Amino acid sequence: MAREILPVADRAQVRAYARRLTLKYPRELGLALALHALAAVAGLVAPRMLGDLVEGLAKGRTDLRVDAVALTIAAFVVAQAVLIRFAVYASSRLGEKVLAELREDFVGRVLALPLSTVERAGSGDLITRTSRDVDALSRSVRHAVPETLIAVVTGAFVVGAVILVGPVMAVPSLVAVPLLWGATRWYLNRARDGYLRENAAYADMTEGLAETVEGARTIEALGLEGRRRDRTDRDIARSFAAERYTLGLRMVWFPAVEFGYVVPVVATLLIGGLLSIEGWVTVAQVTTATLYVQQLIDPLDRLLSWVDELQVGGASMARLLGVANVPDDRVAGDARPVGEELKVSGVRYAYREGRDVLHGIDLDVRPGERLAMVGPSGAGKSTLGRLIAGVHAPGSGSVTVGGVPLVELPLDELRGHVALVTQEHHVFRGTLRDNLLIARPDASDAEVRRALEAVDAWEWVAALGDGSGEELNTAVGSGGTAISPAQAQQIALARLVLADPHTLVLDEATSLIDPRAARHLERSLAAVLEGRTVIAIAHRLYTAHDADRVAVVEDGRISELGSHDDLVAAGGAYAALWDSWHGTAR
Repeated sequence: MAREILPVADRAQVRAYARRLTLKYPRELGLALALHALAAVAGLVAPRMLGDLVEGLAKGRTDLRVDAVALTIAAFVVAQAVLIRFAVYASSRLGEKVLAELREDFVGRVLALPLSTVERAGSGDLITRTSRDVDALSRSVRHAVPETLIAVVTGAFVVGAVILVGPVMAVPSLVAVPLLWGATRWYLNRARDGYLRENAAYADMTEGLAETVEGARTIEALGLEGRRRDRTDRDIARSFAAERYTLGLRMVWFPAVEFGYVVPVVATLLIGGLLSIEGWVTVAQVTTATLYVQQLIDPLDRLLSWVDELQVGGASMARLLGVANVPDDRVAGDARPVGEELKVSGVRYAYREGRDVLHGIDLDVRPGERLAMVGPSGAGKSTLGRLIAGVHAPGSGSVTVGGVPLVELPLDELRGHVALVTQEHHVFRGTLRDNLLIARPDASDAEVRRALEAVDAWEWVAALGDGSGEELNTAVGSGGTAISPAQAQQIALARLVLADPHTLVLDEATSLIDPRAARHLERSLAAVLEGRTVIAIAHRLYTAHDADRVAVVEDGRISELGSHDDLVAAGGAYAALWDSWHGTAR
């Protein structure tokens, strides 16, 4: 299957989204800005009073009250500390609100992704976006954005104060602007693409490691350890090169910025001293301006230091927002099914252009029929099952229910007609009840219990409680009661019973359950789902034995179709499969 990397949002999308999300809370934003402004004003008092004190001493005044000046400065320092405390608190609250909404928005975007796109993209890219990118964006929203806000407001007030002290004294503080501007512009022009490459390389590495871990037994059996090590080494090398590139950018930018901090202070003190000697400015102005310029270093350093984190956060946000740029894989039409008959006509399908895995399949499934699909691994059974469930659109031909192509039905309505259950299941963190109500939120506890009984799960569920009837409140998933893979399959099947679609596609849905228990489970399900259409993809042939009809899939084609007895009597491919298998399971 061709691997596709999910799209990335452009700069305009990121800026527009960040602006919309921030301005969504005008009161919180206004409060944070006001508190930062008051804190900045309080911080401007000390340099001005020290400047006046130096001026008075230089003129030999004897009526100066140093103690009063010191107490006044101390009072404003305390006031500034208190204001900063509440300003940071207000900024952090705003950041948490923005972050919470962004996370919820991202989860909604991910859940809305077409399943076919998720399968083609693989797990590595999505895992990286939902973990590493979300973490990086969290740091930016929690720390970088508030710190940048503080720096911008404080810096603006300090610059204004320098100009008020004397416009001529503001000129020396500008000597480092070309250096800081040029170095920062050079860095920003390269940083975003560099961090995007870094994140993409990390996604590839995550994908490779996940595949190696999941397929460890297969790799060992086929002697592929060397190839997997080589793949991992290449992924690590690409990730290292990408991180080395962004580190190189910082190694150029940071020294230039640090040098730019020192130059304005020296220039203001030196040039101010010369101007004072000529009588163009006072000692108080030189002292105050120098202290203000030195005070400007902190917000400037804070701003530029967090610019790097903002670049990381911006790249992560671009990757998170890019999920919304995935086009829909279907366009819902206005037609609605008449009846529940499934019809597959001339279906061909390819994961890669020009390499079909299904070759002109025709199949009619009658409502209420139990159809088993069997055949060798790689024959195309699961692919055909996904087309019948409406996950993929056929490359050519059609798959219809009640005369309407599945891919032209809205997803909510499609799942009311056809549902797919595979051997891949997930138990979400929460109560057992929560995990089951995903399928039907309005189901009662009695209905949940009947669904669990239908899949032979009530016995072990009842054992989870203490007899008080609180079994469904048992916490499961991460950090909760451990659920075995077989039990997870039963939970998935119970969800299916609750959802109650008309047609069920079961792709090895009981493969992790003991064979004898699985057969009993399937018969129990058949009784509960009486009247429903069931298409079971299975390697255990007792599933075929109990079905109304059996479709044998070989090389992307249906080679045989009929009842178990008819196919055994025909002596073809199915008969050979049955003869080789039925000695261990009758």
